[in-house]
Amino acid sequence: MDNKLKVSFTIITMIIGFMIAIQFQTVKEPVVRDTRDIWELREALLKEKEMGSNLYSEIHSVEKKLEQYKTEKQSSPEQALKQTLEELKSEVGLTEKKGTGLILTVEPAMEDILLGEKVQSVSPELLERLVNELNRYEATDISIDGHRLINTSVIRDINGETKVDGYSINKIPFEVRVLTKDLKTAKNLNNRMQVSQSVEDFFIDNLRVSISKPLEEIVLPGYEDTIRVRLMEPVKERGGNG
Repeated sequence: MDNKLKVSFTIITMIIGFMIAIQFQTVKEPVVRDTRDIWELREALLKEKEMGSNLYSEIHSVEKKLEQYKTEKQSSPEQALKQTLEELKSEVGLTEKKGTGLILTVEPAMEDILLGEKVQSVSPELLERLVNELNRYEATDISIDGHRLINTSVIRDINGETKVDGYSINKIPFEVRVLTKDLKTAKNLNNRMQVSQSVEDFFIDNLRVSISKPLEEIVLPGYEDTIRVRLMEPVKERGGNG
């Protein structure tokens, strides 16, 4: 009987110890912690608030346009359609656009100029990296060497030449023009591009990217080619209730 009690007591003690160990492991601090200081957390929170504010502004703007379109449609449907068409062309990039932004000039590195060496071209990978970084930092519109980029634009190597939507980028220096939504965003973009990894990558290829100060007005050309729509067709209206 005593042995049974001892065994039972030992088992109960082990169970209690195991439960305490699990509880301790549960409340113990995790191994991976957020090591950001208070200012970094405040900056992250501010960015989230700005993003939320921008989304709210866009929603409000779209709702306002819808109400305006309904009103104009009743009074002058042709004018409403014309205005909507012009707005869509502008958003897609088919028209010339003015606004605040930066001008980036891609040119040979000074060291190569002094040595008498000539850089003839820029790789498509460098341009793609630069465009991706500009978009990441809130660029709204971009043109490369006078050619406007749109959502379907392609930068690639064709027979040894770097081309943007079929147009050769075969002369250096050339300009990359960038529009932003306002002057504050242009200043922020300027600061980020000064320490940009993609800009450093250009230097590795014996090229230098000169970044202008934020400009209140620069002009981007409209997209020149015809946009081809594939895999789409008009919806056929059904007669009656069918």
